[in-house]
Amino acid sequence: MPTSLSQMLTLAAAAPEGAATTWMPEQASTAAERTDTLFYFLLYLSIFFFVLVIGATILFAVKYRRRHARQRTSPIEGNRKLEVAWAVIPALLLVVIFAWGFRDFIHLSVPPGDALDIRVTGQKWFWSFDYPKEGISANELAVPVGRPVKLTMSSTDVIHSFFVPAFRIKRDVVPNRYTVVWFEATETGTYDVLCAEYCGTSHSRMLAKVKVLSENDYQAWVDSGGGLSGKGMSSVEFGKLLFQSKGCATCHSVDGSARTGPTLKGKYGALEALVGGQSAKVDDNYLRESIVDPAAKVVQGFEPVMPTYAGKLKDKQLNALIDYIKSLGTSK
Repeated sequence: MPTSLSQMLTLAAAAPEGAATTWMPEQASTAAERTDTLFYFLLYLSIFFFVLVIGATILFAVKYRRRHARQRTSPIEGNRKLEVAWAVIPALLLVVIFAWGFRDFIHLSVPPGDALDIRVTGQKWFWSFDYPKEGISANELAVPVGRPVKLTMSSTDVIHSFFVPAFRIKRDVVPNRYTVVWFEATETGTYDVLCAEYCGTSHSRMLAKVKVLSENDYQAWVDSGGGLSGKGMSSVEFGKLLFQSKGCATCHSVDGSARTGPTLKGKYGALEALVGGQSAKVDDNYLRESIVDPAAKVVQGFEPVMPTYAGKLKDKQLNALIDYIKSLGTSK
């Protein structure tokens, strides 16, 4: 048990690195160690004062318990030095905690000048990542190990929150404005991306992955167009990959179950009832229009919440998605 401020700081600085602990997930970025040091300082500080206050309470309760009238202690008078101490010491600790936290917040808000620039877009209910310099648009965040990465983030609909537990970064993603955060991954591997702000029906499915690669593997990923070139795959296989990676599976099932959007099982060739009393046959043209302009024809019983993929998919990718949907069965 820490017994002094210096001991608490020593314990905080000695927080476990790399592997997950009882209190925190694994550390996989330079920000993780800084964040965990502050966390452990607060943890040990809280334990210290908890033991001090509860121990003093029990001691005084026993020492000054109610006794017979003839055994009562003399009245307790105030102690100015003690009163000043218990006001000043917590105030100083609060200033230290605020300054420490603010310093780390500023550190995460101001990326290095040589950081890799990536744009993050949050929308119901998936993340998309654009690499302006490389000309890549993907639904997984691939980054090289040991290089700072700047994320410029915005939302197309409601407030989301970009959260990578292993990196200890979390920042709100807000419509009509940009928020910035940066990190430098220290370990190769695959890490979870979560949305930490409730954003609607499929909030819990708003997941993505960060793939931290070696420099050579990252360059190979860039050369392959973000892993979504479809090289060596059939059109249906490529479409299935896109269906998962582009977030289609978040809202559309392929087994007939109901989700935010209509199921795609056995839909090709069917006649869909639309909002407004019209109907449309599910053919190649309908599927393409529904992907690039989903608000044009809204299926009856569903809300027009699907985002547009216009400009986000190449013709080859659109064709592959249509082929995959056709492979899910036709209307009888």
